[in-house]
Amino acid sequence: MNDETIEVRPGEQLDWVKVEQYLHAHIPGIGTGTWEVRQFPSGASNLTYLVRIGEWEGVLRRPPFGPVPPKAHDMQRESSLLEHIHPFFPLAPRPYLFCNNLEIIGVPFYIMERRKGIVLNDTFPRGTEVTPELCWRISETVVDTLVEIHAIDWQAAGLAAFGHPVGFLERQVRGWIERYNRSQTNESPDVTALTRWLVEHIPTSPAPTLIHNDFKLNNMLLDTQDLARPVAVLDWEMSTVGDPLFDLAVTLSYWIQPDDSEELRAILPTITYLPGFMNRTEFMKRYAQRSGLDLSSMHFYLTFAYFKLSVIVQQIYIRWLRGQTHDQRFAIFGSRVRTLIDHAMQLISQGAI
Repeated sequence: MNDETIEVRPGEQLDWVKVEQYLHAHIPGIGTGTWEVRQFPSGASNLTYLVRIGEWEGVLRRPPFGPVPPKAHDMQRESSLLEHIHPFFPLAPRPYLFCNNLEIIGVPFYIMERRKGIVLNDTFPRGTEVTPELCWRISETVVDTLVEIHAIDWQAAGLAAFGHPVGFLERQVRGWIERYNRSQTNESPDVTALTRWLVEHIPTSPAPTLIHNDFKLNNMLLDTQDLARPVAVLDWEMSTVGDPLFDLAVTLSYWIQPDDSEELRAILPTITYLPGFMNRTEFMKRYAQRSGLDLSSMHFYLTFAYFKLSVIVQQIYIRWLRGQTHDQRFAIFGSRVRTLIDHAMQLISQGAI
């Protein structure tokens, strides 16, 4: 179909005959034609497939194989959230249907519209004239899109049931500490000092907003003719109503700059270290200007974001150790947890971002 996709990975095939029959029965005007399926390769969480029936295209999202944490990978919630957000924020793709019939593929899934664009991972598309000006404009797009998400009127969008903003940050801190403890392996680093610091330094949150909770450059689709123009924001599975500075910190934890260690850059491969991209300080400055929020507590938020990222990596790693996933990308995730914990501890010792 195109270079965005790969052949479906071994062990991640679905019962495509049942899927095709279900789509024909539930999506009007889907048409007829050759059935094709490809897989979107990025991401280590939910699985995403591109399905085509003749000229019609859609994107299927399902949870990962194997046991998953309670309340995680909730396809119904993600599909419903997109349905609420799309009218207020058109960069959120429109969902077509949600399927809770486990006889189809064994787990709930949903189908959403397919948006065409470029995902920027660790390289630019071949033939792109990469200039500092382009990189700066892309940076502005990322910041401004995050500000737009936080400006969505979540109450008018009917999202009151999608979050519990009171006490949000404290719950996040204690919840991610608990998740780390549950997913520890024999070689897991001791995080006692780090988690104690986090519990003791929780700041007061600003007014709640809709937060994406996994917003980063490669969760955006960009226009093929102008990489500084967004086409879509993807992967809304962890979105909720909560602390926008927590969301900002999550984004910054994925935003690599030239002076970051090689180990950190290996975990988070991206292009944001190239000349012209904002550094994290410049990113925060533009966000503060556009949002009007006080960022004086960002040292805490960013330290917490790296710890949260270490827990996510640890959860994936233990699933691989237990044989619940056979994706060999995850075999080295144990050492990556150590790198992220060390980086969070360095932030504490520095006393500032």
